[in-house]
Amino acid sequence: MTQTAAGEAGSVTKPRFGPVFAVVVAGVAMSNLDMFIVNVALPDIGAQFSGSSLASLSWILNAYAVIFAALLIPAGSLADRTSPRQAYLLGIAVFTLASAACAVAPGVWVLVAARVVQAVGAAMLIPSSLGLLLAAAPPEKRVASVRAWTAISGLAAALGPVVGGLLTQLDWRWVFLINLPIGVFALVVGARVLPRTPSRPTADRLDLAGAVLLTLGIAVVALGLVKSDDWGWASAGVIGSLVAGVLLLVCFVLSSARHPSPILPLNLLRIRPVGPATFANLLFAVAFGAMLLSAVLWCQQVWHWSPLRTGLAIAPGPVMVPAFAMGVGPLIRRIGSGAVSAIGSVLFCVGIGWWIYRLDTSHDYVAGFLPGMLLTGIGVGLVVPTLVGAAVTALPPQSFSTGSAVVTMARQVGSVLGVALLVAFLGTPGDGDAVTAFDHGWEFTLAASALSALACLFIPRAGKAPAS
Repeated sequence: MTQTAAGEAGSVTKPRFGPVFAVVVAGVAMSNLDMFIVNVALPDIGAQFSGSSLASLSWILNAYAVIFAALLIPAGSLADRTSPRQAYLLGIAVFTLASAACAVAPGVWVLVAARVVQAVGAAMLIPSSLGLLLAAAPPEKRVASVRAWTAISGLAAALGPVVGGLLTQLDWRWVFLINLPIGVFALVVGARVLPRTPSRPTADRLDLAGAVLLTLGIAVVALGLVKSDDWGWASAGVIGSLVAGVLLLVCFVLSSARHPSPILPLNLLRIRPVGPATFANLLFAVAFGAMLLSAVLWCQQVWHWSPLRTGLAIAPGPVMVPAFAMGVGPLIRRIGSGAVSAIGSVLFCVGIGWWIYRLDTSHDYVAGFLPGMLLTGIGVGLVVPTLVGAAVTALPPQSFSTGSAVVTMARQVGSVLGVALLVAFLGTPGDGDAVTAFDHGWEFTLAASALSALACLFIPRAGKAPAS
């Protein structure tokens, strides 16, 4: 049996890596692109569903963010315990069908419900996609594969606002219909080429209590963050949500420590690069989420640009991400993951500082906005793939999906926190004090990135070791 398994593994990994990578790119790009194009379409959705309040419309975004963040680790753990291949294909199918339901939704709350189902599909496919990619890649190519997987998110961030602006000019429903051919491709081809990876065999009972505690804890924390602007940071709703969420997560940690086969093996976080890299990733996600939203709001609210023009203005920054993500390998081997990610965080800080120094109400795109956009894009290209690579490539193969879910969840929660805090710093400024309000928001963003740079220095030098 061992020889057969080895033979199957050899026939799956190297010859089929190209097709596996194509299928993974299709699914990950589809789910990541969806995050960015829906933001652009929100005003048109509100215009068609007349009488819908802004609070109702916000749940089209918030429900997705809450459910996606909450289910990542349970879905990743389930994929490792059963089959990452099945989890990925099921996630693609759920996401594609939910996209079709979004496109034909007759009202806001039906659309919100379909977005919840979309988030379930995304939570299944994202962690299992990285597990499949790492399983298919030869060991010496795993770090490069992680960087390529991460670069997809940056490319989606670059194309999302532009694609969303173009599709919205046709009809907002096209931002969901575009997922259908991509999903069908990933399902048909994936069923043929995706490898069958080893599961994590266990005779112990499933950690249902841990799954419920973690899901509720992340969901309640995310709920408090995304509703902080509506409810107010000092409100009982926000404070109660954050306190309840933290208590649930504490109970989850205590439950996991006692369970013989927890949904999140806590020993994964004790692997030397994993814990520090995940924490640094969370801090940088706070800065990244705040930066991206602030760029959109600056172009649309201060310069009064259209969604399409805003997307084109932002695109040069995210376009930097794939190039630097794929080319940073030699530098990581020379100076280590911690140093590279710290340098990227510092460059990100410089980009934000440039906006504080140069931007005003005059439409100075080339000398004012563009340099900051390029520097932050370079920073993201150096930081995100390096941190993800340092964390997940240190994991044992049977925990690839769970470990990548931990890293992805940290990034998602950090992004939600960054957006919520940025909105709190911006408030609702008028034209006269808009520049001051954005400066305060960017000062917060700069501080979060500086803390990320500091956290990166705690990643042990061993994080540079894997070859690419």
